[in-house]
Amino acid sequence: MRRLIEKGLMFGNLVEVSSPALVERYRRALRHLTGKDTTLTDFHIDISGYSPEIGDELGDDLYLNPNGCNRQFILLTTAQKTAPLLHIRFSTSRGILQQFIEANEAQLFALTARDAVAGELENSVYEVSTPARLFDMRRVTVQADTIGGHVRDAGKLAALVDRFRREPEGWRDDVLIAQMIELAKKTGDVTRVPISLPAMSFEQPDFWTAHFGGLYIFRDLAFPGVITRAPKAGLGALPVAPVMDLGDRNAIADWLERNKLVEPIVQARGTDVAAILRQKMDFILVDAADALNLDLGQATRADLRKIAHRLGAALPAEFQGLGALLRWVEGAGDWPRLTSEHPAYFYTLRARPGRLRDLVNMLLAELAPLDVRQLYITHKELFYDSYRGWSDRKRQYVADFLEREYLVDRQGARRALFGPEPGMDELQRPEMREGPKPAPDLLQRVGPWGAVRGRG
Repeated sequence: MRRLIEKGLMFGNLVEVSSPALVERYRRALRHLTGKDTTLTDFHIDISGYSPEIGDELGDDLYLNPNGCNRQFILLTTAQKTAPLLHIRFSTSRGILQQFIEANEAQLFALTARDAVAGELENSVYEVSTPARLFDMRRVTVQADTIGGHVRDAGKLAALVDRFRREPEGWRDDVLIAQMIELAKKTGDVTRVPISLPAMSFEQPDFWTAHFGGLYIFRDLAFPGVITRAPKAGLGALPVAPVMDLGDRNAIADWLERNKLVEPIVQARGTDVAAILRQKMDFILVDAADALNLDLGQATRADLRKIAHRLGAALPAEFQGLGALLRWVEGAGDWPRLTSEHPAYFYTLRARPGRLRDLVNMLLAELAPLDVRQLYITHKELFYDSYRGWSDRKRQYVADFLEREYLVDRQGARRALFGPEPGMDELQRPEMREGPKPAPDLLQRVGPWGAVRGRG
Protein backbone atom coordinates (compact mmCIF):
# COMPACT_ATOMS: atom_id res chain seq x y z
CA MET A 1 0.00 0.00 0.00
CA ARG A 2 3.05 2.25 0.22
CA ARG A 3 2.71 3.11 -3.48
CA LEU A 4 -0.83 4.41 -2.92
CA ILE A 5 0.25 6.44 0.11
CA GLU A 6 3.18 8.03 -1.73
CA LYS A 7 0.92 9.04 -4.63
CA GLY A 8 -1.71 10.52 -2.34
CA LEU A 9 -4.24 7.81 -3.21
CA MET A 10 -4.48 6.53 0.36
CA PHE A 11 -4.56 8.54 3.59
CA GLY A 12 -4.67 11.68 1.44
CA ASN A 13 -5.98 14.98 2.80
CA LEU A 14 -5.67 13.94 6.44
CA VAL A 15 -5.13 16.69 9.03
CA GLU A 16 -1.68 16.84 10.63
CA VAL A 17 -1.51 17.08 14.42
CA SER A 18 1.98 18.08 15.57
CA SER A 19 1.75 21.06 17.94
CA PRO A 20 2.16 20.05 21.61
CA ALA A 21 -1.08 21.83 22.57
CA LEU A 22 -3.19 19.95 20.00
CA VAL A 23 -1.50 16.64 20.79
CA GLU A 24 -2.31 17.09 24.48
CA ARG A 25 -5.93 18.00 23.69
CA TYR A 26 -6.23 14.90 21.55
CA ARG A 27 -4.79 12.71 24.32
CA ARG A 28 -7.29 14.13 26.82
CA ALA A 29 -10.15 13.45 24.43
CA LEU A 30 -8.87 9.95 23.69
CA ARG A 31 -8.68 9.11 27.39
CA HIS A 32 -12.13 10.62 27.93
CA LEU A 33 -13.76 8.55 25.16
CA THR A 34 -11.85 5.27 25.29
CA GLY A 35 -9.66 5.17 28.38
CA LYS A 36 -6.68 4.68 26.03
CA ASP A 37 -3.69 6.94 25.43
CA THR A 38 -0.97 7.55 22.85
CA THR A 39 2.72 8.32 23.18
CA LEU A 40 2.98 9.75 19.66
CA THR A 41 3.94 13.41 19.36
CA ASP A 42 2.78 13.86 15.77
CA PHE A 43 0.19 12.03 13.73
CA HIS A 44 -2.65 12.58 11.24
CA ILE A 45 -6.41 12.40 11.74
CA ASP A 46 -9.46 11.97 9.51
CA ILE A 47 -12.80 13.78 9.75
CA SER A 48 -13.72 11.75 12.85
CA GLY A 49 -10.36 12.23 14.56
CA TYR A 50 -9.25 8.67 13.85
CA SER A 51 -5.49 8.40 13.32
CA PRO A 52 -4.00 5.50 11.32
CA GLU A 53 -0.72 5.94 13.22
CA ILE A 54 -2.47 5.65 16.59
CA GLY A 55 -4.51 2.74 15.25
CA ASP A 56 -1.22 0.96 14.49
CA GLU A 57 0.18 1.89 17.91
CA LEU A 58 -2.88 0.54 19.72
CA GLY A 59 -3.33 -2.43 17.39
CA ASP A 60 -6.95 -1.40 16.98
CA ASP A 61 -8.28 0.27 13.83
CA LEU A 62 -11.69 0.63 15.50
CA TYR A 63 -10.54 2.38 18.66
CA LEU A 64 -13.05 5.18 17.96
CA ASN A 65 -15.71 2.84 16.60
CA PRO A 66 -16.48 0.13 19.18
CA ASN A 67 -18.67 -2.66 17.78
CA GLY A 68 -18.62 -0.79 14.47
CA CYS A 69 -22.01 0.83 14.97
CA ASN A 70 -21.68 3.95 17.19
CA ARG A 71 -18.75 5.92 15.85
CA GLN A 72 -17.10 8.32 18.28
CA PHE A 73 -15.26 11.42 17.09
CA ILE A 74 -12.68 13.96 18.21
CA LEU A 75 -12.64 17.42 16.63
CA LEU A 76 -9.51 19.53 17.00
CA THR A 77 -10.30 21.89 14.13
CA THR A 78 -13.12 22.60 11.73
CA ALA A 79 -10.59 21.90 8.93
CA GLN A 80 -11.39 18.22 9.52
CA LYS A 81 -14.62 18.68 7.52
CA THR A 82 -12.73 18.16 4.23
CA ALA A 83 -10.78 15.10 5.42
CA PRO A 84 -11.81 11.56 4.41
CA LEU A 85 -13.30 8.99 6.77
CA LEU A 86 -11.17 5.87 7.19
CA HIS A 87 -12.36 2.35 7.99
CA ILE A 88 -15.94 3.12 7.04
CA ARG A 89 -18.61 0.83 8.47
CA PHE A 90 -21.63 2.83 7.24
CA SER A 91 -21.77 4.85 4.03
CA THR A 92 -23.69 7.67 5.74
CA SER A 93 -21.15 8.39 8.51
CA ARG A 94 -18.90 10.85 6.69
CA GLY A 95 -21.82 12.84 5.30
CA ILE A 96 -23.37 13.11 8.77
CA LEU A 97 -20.11 14.33 10.32
CA GLN A 98 -19.55 16.82 7.52
CA GLN A 99 -23.06 18.25 7.81
CA PHE A 100 -22.71 18.47 11.60
CA ILE A 101 -19.46 20.45 11.31
CA GLU A 102 -20.81 22.75 8.61
CA ALA A 103 -24.06 23.44 10.47
CA ASN A 104 -22.18 24.35 13.66
CA GLU A 105 -18.97 25.72 12.17
CA ALA A 106 -18.94 29.05 14.03
CA GLN A 107 -19.57 27.41 17.39
CA LEU A 108 -17.07 24.62 16.75
CA PHE A 109 -14.45 27.13 15.65
CA ALA A 110 -14.82 28.98 18.97
CA LEU A 111 -14.95 25.79 21.05
CA THR A 112 -11.93 24.12 19.43
CA ALA A 113 -9.91 27.27 20.05
CA ARG A 114 -9.95 26.32 23.74
CA ASP A 115 -10.49 22.56 23.91
CA ALA A 116 -11.13 19.42 21.90
CA VAL A 117 -14.73 18.58 21.04
CA ALA A 118 -15.71 14.94 21.45
CA GLY A 119 -18.90 13.13 20.67
CA GLU A 120 -20.64 10.14 19.16
CA LEU A 121 -22.88 9.18 16.25
CA GLU A 122 -25.56 7.51 18.35
CA ASN A 123 -27.60 4.75 16.73
CA SER A 124 -30.59 3.18 18.40
CA VAL A 125 -28.63 -0.07 18.78
CA TYR A 126 -25.26 -0.81 20.33
CA GLU A 127 -24.37 -4.00 18.54
CA VAL A 128 -25.12 -5.71 15.23
CA SER A 129 -24.83 -9.38 16.08
CA THR A 130 -27.32 -10.34 13.37
CA PRO A 131 -28.21 -8.75 10.00
CA ALA A 132 -31.76 -8.12 11.23
CA ARG A 133 -30.37 -5.69 13.84
CA LEU A 134 -29.31 -3.35 11.04
CA PHE A 135 -32.96 -2.63 10.31
CA ASP A 136 -33.38 -1.13 13.78
CA MET A 137 -31.07 1.69 12.65
CA ARG A 138 -33.16 4.47 11.20
CA ARG A 139 -31.88 7.60 12.90
CA VAL A 140 -28.42 8.76 13.90
CA THR A 141 -28.11 11.47 16.56
CA VAL A 142 -24.92 13.49 16.97
CA GLN A 143 -24.08 14.44 20.55
CA ALA A 144 -20.96 16.51 21.31
CA ASP A 145 -19.28 18.72 23.88
CA THR A 146 -15.78 19.82 24.79
CA ILE A 147 -13.81 17.60 27.12
CA GLY A 148 -14.15 20.34 29.74
CA GLY A 149 -17.92 20.42 29.32
CA HIS A 150 -18.16 24.01 28.03
CA VAL A 151 -21.47 23.41 26.26
CA ARG A 152 -22.98 21.74 29.31
CA ASP A 153 -21.78 24.53 31.61
CA ALA A 154 -22.97 27.21 29.20
CA GLY A 155 -26.42 25.68 29.36
CA LYS A 156 -26.30 25.74 33.16
CA LEU A 157 -25.16 29.38 33.15
CA ALA A 158 -27.87 30.42 30.70
CA ALA A 159 -30.48 28.81 32.97
CA LEU A 160 -29.07 30.63 36.01
CA VAL A 161 -29.05 33.96 34.16
CA ASP A 162 -32.66 33.43 33.17
CA ARG A 163 -33.55 32.62 36.77
CA PHE A 164 -31.66 35.72 37.95
CA ARG A 165 -33.67 37.88 35.58
CA ARG A 166 -37.02 36.34 36.47
CA GLU A 167 -36.73 36.33 40.25
CA PRO A 168 -37.42 39.76 41.82
CA GLU A 169 -34.94 39.07 44.61
CA GLY A 170 -32.37 37.45 42.37
CA TRP A 171 -29.86 40.27 42.79
CA ARG A 172 -29.83 39.55 46.53
CA ASP A 173 -29.24 35.80 46.10
CA ASP A 174 -25.53 35.56 46.87
CA VAL A 175 -25.41 31.82 46.17
CA LEU A 176 -26.99 32.26 42.74
CA ILE A 177 -24.62 35.12 41.86
CA ALA A 178 -21.60 33.12 43.03
CA GLN A 179 -22.64 30.17 40.89
CA MET A 180 -23.00 32.41 37.82
CA ILE A 181 -19.60 34.02 38.40
CA GLU A 182 -17.91 30.64 38.78
CA LEU A 183 -19.44 29.26 35.59
CA ALA A 184 -18.75 32.50 33.68
CA LYS A 185 -15.03 32.13 34.47
CA LYS A 186 -15.14 29.00 32.35
CA THR A 187 -17.68 29.81 29.64
CA GLY A 188 -17.39 33.59 29.21
CA ASP A 189 -20.38 35.89 28.84
CA VAL A 190 -23.04 33.63 27.32
CA THR A 191 -25.46 36.57 27.06
CA ARG A 192 -23.20 38.22 24.48
CA VAL A 193 -21.49 35.15 23.01
CA PRO A 194 -23.89 32.21 23.38
CA ILE A 195 -22.41 28.73 23.37
CA SER A 196 -24.72 26.16 21.87
CA LEU A 197 -24.13 22.79 20.28
CA PRO A 198 -27.54 21.14 20.06
CA ALA A 199 -27.92 17.48 19.29
CA MET A 200 -28.64 16.87 15.61
CA SER A 201 -30.51 13.88 14.18
CA PHE A 202 -30.20 12.41 10.71
CA GLU A 203 -32.48 9.88 9.07
CA GLN A 204 -30.67 6.81 7.68
CA PRO A 205 -33.21 4.77 5.68
CA ASP A 206 -30.84 3.80 2.84
CA PHE A 207 -27.19 2.91 3.35
CA TRP A 208 -24.30 0.52 2.78
CA THR A 209 -22.64 -1.23 5.68
CA ALA A 210 -19.44 -3.24 5.83
CA HIS A 211 -21.02 -5.66 8.31
CA PHE A 212 -21.75 -9.22 7.20
CA GLY A 213 -19.55 -9.00 4.14
CA GLY A 214 -21.22 -5.85 2.82
CA LEU A 215 -24.93 -5.02 2.60
CA TYR A 216 -26.93 -2.39 0.72
CA ILE A 217 -30.18 -1.57 2.48
CA PHE A 218 -32.83 0.45 0.60
CA ARG A 219 -36.02 1.19 2.53
CA ASP A 220 -37.17 4.62 1.35
CA LEU A 221 -38.13 3.50 -2.16
CA ALA A 222 -41.30 2.46 -3.96
CA PHE A 223 -39.80 -1.02 -4.10
CA PRO A 224 -37.50 -1.61 -1.09
CA GLY A 225 -34.74 -4.18 -1.27
CA VAL A 226 -31.52 -5.56 0.18
CA ILE A 227 -28.45 -6.48 -1.84
CA THR A 228 -25.66 -8.47 -0.23
CA ARG A 229 -22.16 -9.28 -1.35
CA ALA A 230 -22.18 -12.54 0.59
CA PRO A 231 -24.62 -15.35 -0.29
CA LYS A 232 -28.11 -14.24 0.71
CA ALA A 233 -28.94 -17.62 2.27
CA GLY A 234 -26.67 -16.82 5.22
CA LEU A 235 -28.48 -13.65 6.28
CA GLY A 236 -31.51 -15.23 7.89
CA ALA A 237 -34.94 -13.62 8.02
CA LEU A 238 -35.00 -9.89 7.19
CA PRO A 239 -37.90 -7.43 7.40
CA VAL A 240 -37.35 -6.15 3.83
CA ALA A 241 -37.77 -8.07 0.58
CA PRO A 242 -36.50 -8.90 -1.91
CA VAL A 243 -33.07 -9.94 -0.68
CA MET A 244 -30.59 -10.34 -3.54
CA ASP A 245 -26.93 -11.20 -3.74
CA LEU A 246 -24.54 -10.20 -6.52
CA GLY A 247 -25.28 -13.41 -8.40
CA ASP A 248 -28.91 -12.33 -8.93
CA ARG A 249 -28.06 -10.16 -11.93
CA ASN A 250 -31.49 -10.26 -13.58
CA ALA A 251 -33.33 -9.50 -10.34
CA ILE A 252 -30.96 -6.62 -9.47
CA ALA A 253 -31.27 -5.13 -12.96
CA ASP A 254 -35.06 -5.28 -12.80
CA TRP A 255 -35.14 -3.82 -9.28
CA LEU A 256 -32.85 -0.92 -10.26
CA GLU A 257 -35.00 -0.11 -13.26
CA ARG A 258 -38.33 -0.33 -11.41
CA ASN A 259 -37.00 2.17 -8.87
CA LYS A 260 -35.60 4.35 -11.69
CA LEU A 261 -32.16 4.38 -10.07
CA VAL A 262 -29.94 3.91 -13.14
CA GLU A 263 -29.52 5.16 -16.69
CA PRO A 264 -27.38 3.95 -19.63
CA ILE A 265 -24.28 6.08 -19.99
CA VAL A 266 -25.04 6.47 -23.71
CA GLN A 267 -28.12 8.49 -22.74
CA ALA A 268 -26.27 10.78 -20.30
CA ARG A 269 -26.18 14.37 -21.53
CA GLY A 270 -22.87 16.18 -21.87
CA THR A 271 -20.85 12.98 -21.52
CA ASP A 272 -18.00 11.80 -23.75
CA VAL A 273 -19.41 8.30 -23.97
CA ALA A 274 -16.73 7.00 -26.34
CA ALA A 275 -13.91 8.08 -24.01
CA ILE A 276 -15.59 6.45 -21.02
CA LEU A 277 -16.16 3.18 -22.89
CA ARG A 278 -12.57 3.07 -24.17
CA GLN A 279 -11.21 3.54 -20.68
CA LYS A 280 -13.41 0.80 -19.26
CA MET A 281 -12.17 -1.48 -22.05
CA ASP A 282 -8.55 -0.62 -21.18
CA PHE A 283 -9.12 -1.62 -17.56
CA ILE A 284 -10.63 -4.94 -18.66
CA LEU A 285 -7.68 -5.60 -21.00
CA VAL A 286 -5.15 -4.88 -18.28
CA ASP A 287 -6.86 -7.36 -15.99
CA ALA A 288 -7.01 -10.03 -18.71
CA ALA A 289 -3.35 -9.53 -19.67
CA ASP A 290 -2.30 -9.61 -16.04
CA ALA A 291 -4.18 -12.88 -15.46
CA LEU A 292 -2.28 -14.43 -18.40
CA ASN A 293 1.03 -12.91 -17.25
CA LEU A 294 1.39 -10.93 -20.49
CA ASP A 295 3.80 -8.01 -20.72
CA LEU A 296 1.93 -4.69 -20.47
CA GLY A 297 4.80 -2.66 -21.89
CA GLN A 298 4.17 0.98 -20.99
CA ALA A 299 0.44 0.17 -20.86
CA THR A 300 -0.28 2.82 -23.47
CA ARG A 301 -3.40 2.44 -25.58
CA ALA A 302 -1.19 1.19 -28.46
CA ASP A 303 0.33 -1.46 -26.14
CA LEU A 304 -3.12 -2.54 -25.02
CA ARG A 305 -4.35 -2.78 -28.61
CA LYS A 306 -1.51 -5.22 -29.30
CA ILE A 307 -2.64 -7.30 -26.36
CA ALA A 308 -6.22 -7.21 -27.69
CA HIS A 309 -5.05 -8.47 -31.09
CA ARG A 310 -3.04 -11.19 -29.39
CA LEU A 311 -5.99 -12.39 -27.31
CA GLY A 312 -8.36 -12.41 -30.29
CA ALA A 313 -11.33 -14.65 -29.64
CA ALA A 314 -10.18 -15.07 -26.04
CA LEU A 315 -11.02 -11.45 -25.24
CA PRO A 316 -13.26 -11.18 -22.15
CA ALA A 317 -16.99 -10.95 -22.80
CA GLU A 318 -17.07 -7.62 -20.94
CA PHE A 319 -14.56 -6.20 -23.44
CA GLN A 320 -16.44 -7.52 -26.46
CA GLY A 321 -19.79 -6.18 -25.22
CA LEU A 322 -18.39 -2.70 -24.58
CA GLY A 323 -16.59 -2.83 -27.93
CA ALA A 324 -19.88 -3.47 -29.72
CA LEU A 325 -21.45 -0.55 -27.89
CA LEU A 326 -18.51 1.69 -28.77
CA ARG A 327 -18.89 0.84 -32.46
CA TRP A 328 -22.55 1.86 -32.29
CA VAL A 329 -21.67 5.14 -30.51
CA GLU A 330 -19.15 5.97 -33.24
CA GLY A 331 -21.56 5.02 -36.01
CA ALA A 332 -19.58 1.97 -37.10
CA GLY A 333 -21.91 -0.78 -35.96
CA ASP A 334 -25.45 -1.85 -35.16
CA TRP A 335 -27.14 -1.34 -31.82
CA PRO A 336 -26.03 -4.17 -29.49
CA ARG A 337 -28.74 -5.70 -27.35
CA LEU A 338 -27.03 -6.22 -24.01
CA THR A 339 -29.35 -7.79 -21.46
CA SER A 340 -28.64 -8.07 -17.76
CA GLU A 341 -27.30 -11.59 -18.36
CA HIS A 342 -24.39 -10.18 -20.38
CA PRO A 343 -21.16 -9.65 -18.36
CA ALA A 344 -20.83 -6.12 -19.81
CA TYR A 345 -24.32 -4.99 -18.78
CA PHE A 346 -23.59 -3.20 -15.50
CA TYR A 347 -20.52 -1.52 -17.03
CA THR A 348 -22.91 0.39 -19.28
CA LEU A 349 -24.92 1.99 -16.47
CA ARG A 350 -24.56 4.85 -14.04
CA ALA A 351 -26.82 6.12 -11.28
CA ARG A 352 -29.53 8.63 -12.09
CA PRO A 353 -29.22 12.08 -10.45
CA GLY A 354 -30.69 12.32 -6.96
CA ARG A 355 -29.99 11.70 -3.31
CA LEU A 356 -29.10 8.03 -3.85
CA ARG A 357 -26.67 8.67 -6.70
CA ASP A 358 -23.47 7.91 -4.78
CA LEU A 359 -24.92 4.84 -3.06
CA VAL A 360 -26.13 3.37 -6.37
CA ASN A 361 -22.80 4.09 -8.07
CA MET A 362 -21.15 2.32 -5.16
CA LEU A 363 -23.34 -0.73 -5.84
CA LEU A 364 -22.60 -0.59 -9.58
CA ALA A 365 -18.87 -0.62 -8.78
CA GLU A 366 -19.36 -4.00 -7.12
CA LEU A 367 -21.30 -5.29 -10.11
CA ALA A 368 -18.61 -4.01 -12.54
CA PRO A 369 -15.42 -4.50 -10.49
CA LEU A 370 -12.93 -4.32 -13.39
CA ASP A 371 -13.65 -0.61 -13.79
CA VAL A 372 -11.00 0.31 -11.24
CA ARG A 373 -11.53 4.05 -11.61
CA GLN A 374 -15.17 3.84 -10.54
CA LEU A 375 -14.20 1.35 -7.84
CA TYR A 376 -11.66 3.80 -6.40
CA ILE A 377 -13.95 6.82 -6.57
CA THR A 378 -17.13 5.26 -5.22
CA HIS A 379 -16.03 2.32 -3.04
CA LYS A 380 -12.57 2.86 -1.57
CA GLU A 381 -12.93 0.11 1.03
CA LEU A 382 -13.45 -2.50 -1.69
CA PHE A 383 -10.77 -0.90 -3.87
CA TYR A 384 -8.14 -1.26 -1.15
CA ASP A 385 -9.19 -4.85 -0.44
CA SER A 386 -8.96 -5.68 -4.16
CA TYR A 387 -5.63 -3.86 -4.55
CA ARG A 388 -4.00 -6.14 -1.99
CA GLY A 389 -4.71 -9.14 -4.21
CA TRP A 390 -3.43 -7.67 -7.48
CA SER A 391 -0.03 -8.34 -9.02
CA ASP A 392 2.58 -5.63 -8.79
CA ARG A 393 2.14 -4.94 -12.53
CA LYS A 394 -1.54 -4.16 -12.15
CA ARG A 395 -0.97 -2.17 -8.97
CA GLN A 396 1.56 0.02 -10.76
CA TYR A 397 -0.71 0.57 -13.76
CA VAL A 398 -3.74 1.48 -11.65
CA ALA A 399 -1.80 3.75 -9.28
CA ASP A 400 -0.14 5.59 -12.18
CA PHE A 401 -3.46 5.98 -13.99
CA LEU A 402 -5.31 7.35 -10.96
CA GLU A 403 -2.49 9.76 -10.17
CA ARG A 404 -2.36 10.98 -13.77
CA GLU A 405 -6.04 10.99 -14.73
CA TYR A 406 -7.98 11.43 -11.50
CA LEU A 407 -6.00 13.31 -8.84
CA VAL A 408 -5.29 16.27 -11.12
CA ASP A 409 -9.03 17.06 -11.36
CA ARG A 410 -11.18 15.05 -8.96
CA GLN A 411 -14.31 17.13 -9.38
CA GLY A 412 -14.02 17.22 -13.16
CA ALA A 413 -13.56 13.46 -13.34
CA ARG A 414 -16.56 12.80 -11.10
CA ARG A 415 -18.71 15.23 -13.08
CA ALA A 416 -17.70 13.61 -16.39
CA LEU A 417 -18.43 10.10 -15.13
CA PHE A 418 -21.44 10.59 -12.89
CA GLY A 419 -22.92 14.00 -13.74
CA PRO A 420 -23.29 17.11 -11.54
CA GLU A 421 -23.08 16.70 -7.78
CA PRO A 422 -26.46 16.43 -6.01
CA GLY A 423 -27.63 19.68 -4.46
CA MET A 424 -27.73 20.07 -0.68
CA ASP A 425 -31.53 19.95 -0.76
CA GLU A 426 -31.38 16.55 -2.46
CA LEU A 427 -28.94 15.24 0.14
CA GLN A 428 -30.83 16.45 3.21
CA ARG A 429 -34.51 16.25 2.28
CA PRO A 430 -35.56 12.98 0.65
CA GLU A 431 -38.47 13.21 -1.73
CA MET A 432 -41.88 12.02 -0.59
CA ARG A 433 -42.49 8.67 -2.19
CA GLU A 434 -45.47 6.35 -2.49
CA GLY A 435 -45.56 3.13 -0.51
CA PRO A 436 -44.54 -0.24 -1.95
CA LYS A 437 -46.44 -1.44 -5.00
CA PRO A 438 -47.11 -5.04 -5.96
CA ALA A 439 -44.46 -6.48 -8.26
CA PRO A 440 -45.51 -7.33 -11.82
CA ASP A 441 -46.03 -10.96 -12.66
CA LEU A 442 -43.36 -10.94 -15.34
CA LEU A 443 -39.90 -9.44 -14.67
CA GLN A 444 -38.36 -7.73 -17.65
CA ARG A 445 -34.69 -8.62 -18.08
CA VAL A 446 -33.71 -5.93 -20.50
CA GLY A 447 -33.98 -3.13 -17.91
CA PRO A 448 -33.24 0.46 -18.99
CA TRP A 449 -31.89 -0.71 -22.35
CA GLY A 450 -35.44 -1.55 -23.42
CA ALA A 451 -36.14 2.18 -23.78
CA VAL A 452 -33.20 2.79 -26.13
CA ARG A 453 -34.13 2.47 -29.79
CA GLY A 454 -31.98 4.91 -31.69
CA ARG A 455 -29.09 7.28 -31.31
CA GLY A 456 -31.09 10.19 -29.94
